[in-house]
Amino acid sequence: MMRQLRKLKPLSLAVMTLVLSGCATFSQDGGLDSVASLTKERTGQTVQREKSADDIAATQATVSELLAKPLTADSAVQLALRNNKGLQASLADLGVAEADLVQSGRLRNPGFSFGRQRSGDDVEIDRSIMFDLAGLLTMPMRTKIEGRRFEQAKLQAASSAVELAADTRKAYFNAVAAAQSVTFAEQVRTAAEAGADMAQRLARVGNFSKLDQAREQVFYAEATTQLARALHNATATREELTRLMGIWGNDIGFKLPDRLPDLPKTANEAGDIEAQAMTRRLDVLMAKRDTEATASALGLTRATAFVNVLDAGYTSKSVSGSPRANGYQIELVLPIFDWGTARSAKAESLYMQAVHRTADTAVRARSQVREAYSAYRTSYDIARHYRDDVVPLRKMISDEVMLRYNGMLASVFELLSDARDQVNSVNGAIEAQRDFWISETELQAVIHGSGAAPSRSSVRNTPSASAPSH
Repeated sequence: MMRQLRKLKPLSLAVMTLVLSGCATFSQDGGLDSVASLTKERTGQTVQREKSADDIAATQATVSELLAKPLTADSAVQLALRNNKGLQASLADLGVAEADLVQSGRLRNPGFSFGRQRSGDDVEIDRSIMFDLAGLLTMPMRTKIEGRRFEQAKLQAASSAVELAADTRKAYFNAVAAAQSVTFAEQVRTAAEAGADMAQRLARVGNFSKLDQAREQVFYAEATTQLARALHNATATREELTRLMGIWGNDIGFKLPDRLPDLPKTANEAGDIEAQAMTRRLDVLMAKRDTEATASALGLTRATAFVNVLDAGYTSKSVSGSPRANGYQIELVLPIFDWGTARSAKAESLYMQAVHRTADTAVRARSQVREAYSAYRTSYDIARHYRDDVVPLRKMISDEVMLRYNGMLASVFELLSDARDQVNSVNGAIEAQRDFWISETELQAVIHGSGAAPSRSSVRNTPSASAPSH
């Protein structure tokens, strides 16, 4: 008996060594450093996770500091990445994934059984303690699988952050452009009101036809409606930006700049944007990692297809009047009814599904990048055309009309009509400039982010109010 115990002792030490060396522990940063690095590479801003009252206080201090001056696109993104509660909820998934990783490096708790039987004066006592030997043998593979899933969780968290940054930038440009449009809509309404009043006075003394008066009146009514829509659009776009930045209360009174940023001197060339997307897009990286994790899971499934329960342990038995008996016990589930073929077939199907999904993601990524660049380049050309051609020509026409009016060669209605046309052209230039910055944001998102399809509203024709013809 002592010889058997001496044989078991080295085995027990070896088992304990494997268990202690295979146990995973929680990291200091919980995976956040990797997420912050991925996000900063793609947005220029980093993320932080709120885990204590001090973190919340620091966030609020940052919010107050950034809102003390007019917002920029970068400061709006910084606010969103720091203060958006939906992103904070996504970052909590890192803790879940890391907990699964740590759990995979730990054995199932041993089972202990105790039995006592009495027959007359004889008492029989059985004791046993069982360890999960199959879990110990598959622990390295399970830990590897959960490690890859943890890496997937990091990529998913970074993807959420990059997507939030892109949404915030677009909301910022929409809000600034909407506020500018309100200013020009007010000018259109003012010109239309002046024309309607003048037409009404002239009609009273018989110097203006009812048809021309009706035209001026209907234009004034339409301009009033457009101003109401512009005011609501300014409110809606501002509220969207407010939601993305996660602010409320007194903080919602933040100040936006009076105008959109100027266009860059030249547009960026396409270059190797498809290759960049293949190496930097987070959804492509996630698809590749998912395929690798599925392949590892397939290996584990094959390894445990026949035997997935194997327990070994120490037993002890005592009987009245007899020496205690010690030994070991092995519990093995025999593959009689289930040979594991269904589990293996399922794992192989899941692997092929992941392979095809990765290929599909790559195809869609390349197509989205090409489409986004087309929208980017087209919106730049349109915005530059407004800036260099349409608006200067409108100004020249306005100057000529003013000269004719001063020389009594043009009526006041021609002057008002030209003013309306000029304001509408400027408003079109604002929308074209806004569309460029949105398309530029979407281009960066499809190269670096999660692959959201570019918006077809990036290049569009927005109808403007036109002056009535006489």
